[in-house]
Amino acid sequence: MRIAIIDTSTTRAAIISDGLRDAGLDDLVLIDPAGPLMAQVEAAQPEVVLINLENPSRDQLEDFFTVSRALARPIAMFVDQSDSEATSAAIDAGVSAYVVDGLSKQRIKPVLDLAVRRFHAFSSLQRELDEAKNALAERATVDRAKAILMKRRHIDEPAAYALLRGQAMRTNRRVGEIAEAIVTSDALLGDME
Repeated sequence: MRIAIIDTSTTRAAIISDGLRDAGLDDLVLIDPAGPLMAQVEAAQPEVVLINLENPSRDQLEDFFTVSRALARPIAMFVDQSDSEATSAAIDAGVSAYVVDGLSKQRIKPVLDLAVRRFHAFSSLQRELDEAKNALAERATVDRAKAILMKRRHIDEPAAYALLRGQAMRTNRRVGEIAEAIVTSDALLGDME
């Protein structure tokens, strides 16, 4: 597992590196926080990002949160001091583990494991939410298409659905695709009876 380490202090970066190596993880990339963060992280292609900040300013935190939002990877952030606003901002930015005043060599691996697990759990929930939203949107489109067919063909709902399903089977497409085509054509053509 490739891990990118971002730290403003080489001493603290060494503590993180030692903790990871002790845990059997040695594919490590040190990122210079003074340089362009996103470019360096993208070039490193890490599977996990560990960020350690001693006393982060609001601007520094916002820069790191911007990086966090853009990455689709687990991120663990260690800070020496924080407040509820910074903690909330970290969670909103997608930081998987936000540890205040807890940097020690022995804690690095468990925090890394936590960050990875939380990231995967959140990603799974996000996928399920997206799938549910798409299913609801498709269902609404199918209902609109049935209503259009019912009005134009003077048929009931089961017959309208049977028309949609039959066309989907004949054309080897999903019912939702057929419904979308009907709704789109109705919007373009309107009442042409």
